[in-house]
Amino acid sequence: MATSIPSSSVASDSTQPAIGEQQPLVTSEPQAPAAKPASHDSLPPPALLDFMLKSWKPAAQKLPPKIKYAEAFKARRQALSKAFPGETLVIPTGHEKVRANDTYYRFRPGTDFYYLTGNLEPDCVLVLEPKDGGGHTDILFVEPNPGRSDATFYTDRVKGELWVGPRLGVPESRARHDVDEARGLDTLADYLKGLKATSARVLRGHSAKVDGAVAEGGERDKALATTLSEMRLIKDAQELRELQTSIDATQRGFEDVIRSMKADAKSERYVEGVFNLRARVEGNDVGYNTIAASGSHACVLHWTRNDGPLVPGELLLLDAGVEGHTLYTADITRTLPITGRFSPEQKAIYDLVYASQEAAFAAVKPGNDFMEPNRAAMKVLAEGLEKLGILEDAAEALKDEHQFYKRYSLHNVSHMLGLDVHDCAQARQEAYKYGKLQAGMVLTVEPGLYFQKDDLTVPARYRGIGVRIEDDLVVTARGCKVLSGNIPRTAKDIEAWMSGVWNADKAPAKSKGKKAASKKQDKAPAKSKDKKAKKAKAGKRK
Repeated sequence: MATSIPSSSVASDSTQPAIGEQQPLVTSEPQAPAAKPASHDSLPPPALLDFMLKSWKPAAQKLPPKIKYAEAFKARRQALSKAFPGETLVIPTGHEKVRANDTYYRFRPGTDFYYLTGNLEPDCVLVLEPKDGGGHTDILFVEPNPGRSDATFYTDRVKGELWVGPRLGVPESRARHDVDEARGLDTLADYLKGLKATSARVLRGHSAKVDGAVAEGGERDKALATTLSEMRLIKDAQELRELQTSIDATQRGFEDVIRSMKADAKSERYVEGVFNLRARVEGNDVGYNTIAASGSHACVLHWTRNDGPLVPGELLLLDAGVEGHTLYTADITRTLPITGRFSPEQKAIYDLVYASQEAAFAAVKPGNDFMEPNRAAMKVLAEGLEKLGILEDAAEALKDEHQFYKRYSLHNVSHMLGLDVHDCAQARQEAYKYGKLQAGMVLTVEPGLYFQKDDLTVPARYRGIGVRIEDDLVVTARGCKVLSGNIPRTAKDIEAWMSGVWNADKAPAKSKGKKAASKKQDKAPAKSKDKKAKKAKAGKRK
């Protein structure tokens, strides 16, 4: 706690500690330990702090409305409550992480915490406290907002309003997130001290302070994480709407990239920047680090260095997804010919990957094993590799004890998708990898072929080619729906898509004067109508 300094004292830069020393905060009232100046700051004199506390317009007393989909968040809390009757459940969201020295990464809430609350603020903790008559009381611990009544709004670089913006506050959080109670974070430590490991479960790994305050629960804690992951396996209507919003924004991001490839994009880094702009404009961020892999870089599965050139005649593998404002993320891959046309060799590989994806799509239906789409895709790939002269015998390559096709396909074709790009990761294997597909599950289908440039088992004309096609699907009652079905997939459609984007960009340059602009506006509604009609037909599979 900083020591108060009489208001008659005056600080000047001549009295600053030497560089590297901890600088005590000069304040007219006691401050939180976090309210410390940086080494490059001048210390504010008490007269300034007193001045900063005066003559502010009173904060509005009206409580905020409930968050959108508040009923869905409450239903999830109630479902979790039923799974653990009589036990206290502690779910932290986590904290901002240091990027370098005193700068932080942009905060992204813990997935499970957000799934249960819709709250985007850092440091918060949700507690489900058992009630005597059954069920639980929702208690949301949040950062209080003292407004302008406490000098930290100006002096605290980490949480002060003038540094990072206002927090919602305690009563406001209760109203906004429709929980039974909200309490200040300053009361959390005492609350956690009273919990017993035998009757409490903690979602570990998000907050060191919370983890240290409650004795390790071992398998009990793991069961909480598992239950939350398995709850998220089935998406509700609200989640599917949010996923579709992210996928549609991702399509626009891909079109931004295509547009840039004809104009200014000469490097993978430029492609990354173009797509990430769309992600920040239409969403919270990218759902994962954008993969912009040109040429043989496409043969590195998670190529995120993005430091290579775009070379005419090569392919660009773009694996990217917009994470929406509600944190649901798309995960789409398209392999694009940089000049707009596939070479015969590139098209042969692309068509094989496309055929394998079609086979996998057909296997996405309720009751099938989660691994069935992968088996269907790998069979097509292996047989195609045999025809290309790369595998000697597809049947032998497909045997479990061989799996020689994996030298070129490298990975399985599916993972769950939702709030995390690799969603539901804590679910039991028997409920996920070795489980059955169910209506409401959302998964990717992403076969690929990757021919390393130094692989002597591959004909020279194919070396350095990497192709992946990835789409996002929801399992329906009778089959599946391709949520990303409006994004072109065949080689022919990819070429037409790129040409269409490029030609559309040329059209305004040919128009002259207001008359041309007027004609363009007149045509716009018709194009929009056609687009809606196509979209309505796209993506449905049975």
